[in-house]
Amino acid sequence: MRLRTTSLAFCLALATAAPVLADDAPVYRSAQEIVDAAPDTDWRDLDPANTLYMELPGGRVIIELAPEFAPEHAGNIRTLAHEHFWDGTSIYRSQDNFVVQFGDPDGEDPATAKSLGSAKTHLPAEFERASDRLHFDALPDVDGWASQVGFADGFPAGRDPQAGKAWLAHCYGALGAGRNLDADSSLGAELYVVTGQSPRQLDRNITLVGRVVKGMELLSVIPRGPEPMGFYENAEERTPIVSIRLASDVPAAERTPLQLLRTDTRSFHDATEARRNRRDAFYKRPSGHIDLCNVPLPVRVTPARH
Repeated sequence: MRLRTTSLAFCLALATAAPVLADDAPVYRSAQEIVDAAPDTDWRDLDPANTLYMELPGGRVIIELAPEFAPEHAGNIRTLAHEHFWDGTSIYRSQDNFVVQFGDPDGEDPATAKSLGSAKTHLPAEFERASDRLHFDALPDVDGWASQVGFADGFPAGRDPQAGKAWLAHCYGALGAGRNLDADSSLGAELYVVTGQSPRQLDRNITLVGRVVKGMELLSVIPRGPEPMGFYENAEERTPIVSIRLASDVPAAERTPLQLLRTDTRSFHDATEARRNRRDAFYKRPSGHIDLCNVPLPVRVTPARH
């Protein structure tokens, strides 16, 4: 099967050719206006089998897993969630401008570590994957961390066409599997979410397993831990995790119905161009460029079906 790639360059060029009024004034639509007008066919439902609900005292954080990039880790995470591994654990680290990390704070000590149940105790590193069968919607802009960047299955990603490899990017909200020095030392039991400026130097060095699609405001305001790495010194400072469950294990009536804008649509391409070249009255000089991690992935509540 050949590589399926949609270059945004052509679509963005079309987007810049805005409709013209009688007085030759171009019609400008903001990114939000474009997203609001996107037809229902441009949206996709979250898969309950690959969606996590992290229940915190302040509310629900919703995470989409990326099994196409990290199938072994995603499988382990699904098992851990199904068996309630994270229930009653905590967010035990919050490092300023970097990450929050959660799981079993005693996981490094075999004598006190929480049981992993039927989850696997060893996984391969899943830093990158082959790109030959990956749908990739490329951005036209250059990037310092990859020869090509864009969106793969809706996730921000980098790609090396010559090497035939692709990988997820450490953008704001990315979910990663913490590890020790060995590349294959992550299990998916200790996870982190990027809450600061995108640490792209970690791309292809840690297994990324998904991203937060709703609830980042609950994680970004968690009090910072002490320097240098933000691990809380006292257990009382940790944020308790009520539970982490698969959406598929939650009764349908208790699920949060969300849809994501597909990145292979004209709506997404046009909204991206509107952000690359802001033409509203406030901006005096459109940049003509956008960084991968500055492209938001629109989410909406699923419209009621009649």
